[in-house]
Amino acid sequence: MFILAIDTALDACAAGVLDTRSSQLIAHESQPMKRGHAEALMPLLARIMESSGIGFAALDRIAVTTGPGSFTGLRVGLSAARGIGLAADRPVVGVTTLAAYAAPLVSENGDHPIISAVDARHDHIYFQVVSGDGTSLVPPRVIAIDEALDAARFGAPRLVGNAAGILAARWPADAAPPRLIDPQPAPEISWVAWLGAAVDPAVALARPYYLRAPDAKPRNNALPHAAQPIS
Repeated sequence: MFILAIDTALDACAAGVLDTRSSQLIAHESQPMKRGHAEALMPLLARIMESSGIGFAALDRIAVTTGPGSFTGLRVGLSAARGIGLAADRPVVGVTTLAAYAAPLVSENGDHPIISAVDARHDHIYFQVVSGDGTSLVPPRVIAIDEALDAARFGAPRLVGNAAGILAARWPADAAPPRLIDPQPAPEISWVAWLGAAVDPAVALARPYYLRAPDAKPRNNALPHAAQPIS
């Protein structure tokens, strides 16, 4: 399969084309950025597709990160992915940022738990804990950092995500210390693609995965339909 992966949910604008038959990412590009995804994404996608040597019609599936992350950023990626899927008549699947962060560590099938942590601001994080083989220990949620520290009960973890350093700085002194701290600003686009190839399109829907409502609300205090939180 040829999988086009897109990620604009966090602090990067990234895309890549995975050829699952050769297990190669045949084209990819990632630009660090906190804002400006809307302006950067379409030119980046054009370069990726040209570099890949295939056309959009040759794609088998489009994978896109669905959050949690920036409300504005993830909508940029979702809109692009849906547009390409519609034009090319190809399925579009969603991959959470928490799963994409954990995926390379799960692939190692290690003994230590994996904590994916994304900065949710206001002393909170988006948070998920899985065992070394990917079994869920704590499902995705938004949680106060002090409450997240209860995950120390699972043993020495591997921390990954843009809030990994924040969590590590508060890790209990009397608990087993983290085995790994990887505060990468965004998931690797190759793992977004691999997860996109593995999921069931009927289940992994390409819709926002917010975990909480946005900080900025309309003046009438009612969220528009597209901004309703999904848990």
